[in-house]
Amino acid sequence: MMSQKEIVNYTLEALNRAGAQKSQVNLTFTEKHEVNLEANEFTMVRTTFDTDIVLTAIKDKKKGTISINKSDIQSIDSAAQDVILVAEASPEDEANDIAEYQPPKVFSSGDRTPDLEMMYYRMNELVKQIKEKYPKIILIQAFLYHEYKQSYFVNSNGVDYVSNQGVYNFFAMFSSKDQDKTSSFNYTSFSLKNLDKELLNCGTLDILLKQLEEQTNTRPVEGKFVGDVIISPDAVNDILDFLTRSLSDNSIISGTSIYKDKLEKQIASPLLTVHSCPVSEEICSGYFVTKDGYEARNITIIDKGVLKNFLLSLYGSKKTGLKYAYNDGGAFVIEPGETALDDMIRSVKKGILLMRFSGGYPSDSGDFSGVAKNSYLIEDGKIKYPISETMISGNIAEMLKNITAISKEQVNFGWQVLPWISVKGVTISGK
Repeated sequence: MMSQKEIVNYTLEALNRAGAQKSQVNLTFTEKHEVNLEANEFTMVRTTFDTDIVLTAIKDKKKGTISINKSDIQSIDSAAQDVILVAEASPEDEANDIAEYQPPKVFSSGDRTPDLEMMYYRMNELVKQIKEKYPKIILIQAFLYHEYKQSYFVNSNGVDYVSNQGVYNFFAMFSSKDQDKTSSFNYTSFSLKNLDKELLNCGTLDILLKQLEEQTNTRPVEGKFVGDVIISPDAVNDILDFLTRSLSDNSIISGTSIYKDKLEKQIASPLLTVHSCPVSEEICSGYFVTKDGYEARNITIIDKGVLKNFLLSLYGSKKTGLKYAYNDGGAFVIEPGETALDDMIRSVKKGILLMRFSGGYPSDSGDFSGVAKNSYLIEDGKIKYPISETMISGNIAEMLKNITAISKEQVNFGWQVLPWISVKGVTISGK
């Protein structure tokens, strides 16, 4: 049986034998140990192993990519032939390329093997804590798993990177029941380097459970008005998703991005600074190597409201003539502000505390409409009551300009670090 290193080298050779003029291979071996809960009861403890190989070939400036989950010689040889056929059927493009030579390097973070006893202990502890502290909560589903990934990236230019990463990941979905009344469900997730802390004290889990117990009794918002919205760290992702889409290859190359000509220009409030930090100490679930085969770098995307970088791949960079990001996005860190969350709430005349947003993708221009879930009405600087599902609408690009405060407090989810953000000018539609 071949080792992972032998498999990745054999695959690269198979691509070259099949006719690739430029080639790259990314092999990822994943070992996963998980503990599952459903309805507050342990349902599964299991270990899984997965192998994924991504083969890329360029021939006559045409590119093909195939992914397989088998690592035997026959499967690799067959995939190498198939990826050449895919390339030959693809359009010719001068921008198709692979990373140039860089010195070989090995990256490592986290534990190779999980502490299974502590995993079970922390999950059992969480169940007991919820029963004692939040008796109305129903833990619909929860799982804690340790994932160890060995990744090998090689290409025909001599790039040779190895990444070893171990991380604990937690996810929970929950609702609340008080006699005949039931709340809407909510959920959260986070990643951990180790299990030194109680799960209840990680991410926003404790905050969301406390709120959910209050949300069995909701009231509608009256009327329609334009007000302020304080966006929770859990809901900030919708803004980050829009930014990522607007700054990446497809939108920049096609010219549909509203930011296509905004580099070094003000696109947001001076209060906002956004970084992508895959190799930061703050991020335990980042990445060391980009999808193109370069050593990943931390970059600043928005600095005091000014757009500093697009999130362009090697292809996007060559296609547009703009700078390559050396970064695949994600691992976001939004710098904290100077205002405490309580003071942000006190400054709101009328608006909502947005804990979860449910809606479709915003348009290319940033227009959005959806439902505020698990959220609260704020009036005269006070949180009044949890609201029943209420429509909110606006434009994300304008919201970024209309930020009025960013909290001192941040939440570290392990895969990103986010504060609360207050914006003005959002349309809130009640009954």
